[in-house]
Amino acid sequence: MHAEARLQNPEAFLDQFADDAAGRVFAEPYHTPDGSTVIPVAKLRHSGSGTTAKPLGVFVIRDDGTTWVPAVDADRIALVGVVTGLVAATIGCLTLLRRPPWPDLSNHGHLAPHRRRPQS
Repeated sequence: MHAEARLQNPEAFLDQFADDAAGRVFAEPYHTPDGSTVIPVAKLRHSGSGTTAKPLGVFVIRDDGTTWVPAVDADRIALVGVVTGLVAATIGCLTLLRRPPWPDLSNHGHLAPHRRRPQS
């Protein structure tokens, strides 16, 4: 299931990409059997080890309008969930070790010297 954004004015939507289009790549459009045109969009990142491309999504152009379908990275979403769970478990364990929720039942009074009460 993809989150689709319906575009009322495709030209205005494409104009916002013109400002920060450095590193953005539009692949060759291809036509599907149902008459739609699909244009993949990726972002290039240059580094010392080479160039990598990250898929951003696709434009789907039909007779009734244009839609943007973003690419969803399910692995990254799962990783964020796992890391959040591990951080919460670590904080919970450290909290319990620092100050446990049960009452202090130790009897340290036997180590203190007894004081005699003054007799009246």
